[in-house]
Amino acid sequence: MSAINSPAWLGTLRTYVVLVTLLNFCWEILQLPLYTIWSTGSHRDIVFALLHCTAGDVLIAVCSLVFSLLMAGRQEWPDRRFKTIALITIQLGLGYTVYSEWHNTTVIQSWAYSAAMPRLFGIGLAPVAQWLFVPGFVFWWIYRRLPVGPSTLMGGRSLR
Repeated sequence: MSAINSPAWLGTLRTYVVLVTLLNFCWEILQLPLYTIWSTGSHRDIVFALLHCTAGDVLIAVCSLVFSLLMAGRQEWPDRRFKTIALITIQLGLGYTVYSEWHNTTVIQSWAYSAAMPRLFGIGLAPVAQWLFVPGFVFWWIYRRLPVGPSTLMGGRSLR
């Protein structure tokens, strides 16, 4: 079945975007105290940062998924290569996040961590955990709800 004729790809994409948006928004709220803006910024600055960072997270998540699909996807996605696409998407998002955190905190200093931010090699661990947990959870959630395809093995899930 082609992707255009399959109802699964559009529903999967919609679910991915909605869940990634909601979870990243929640994560950004929770990690705000780990950045200096929490103690130095005005309420307006904090709200702007929250919305701006969430929008950036969604952009990274969607671009990572699109690039993954372009690199390794199949026309039958999400029925085929679902796990491969999920892993590549998480790796791309994580890689960009590590670069962005380093670039923005070290090179151009557009934001800074508070003393409460746990770090590894100068990179904040909260955004690293965010890019492991949020898309990982979203892909797990979607995978558990995908319909079982025609290629099942002994009544199990389709091979993805």
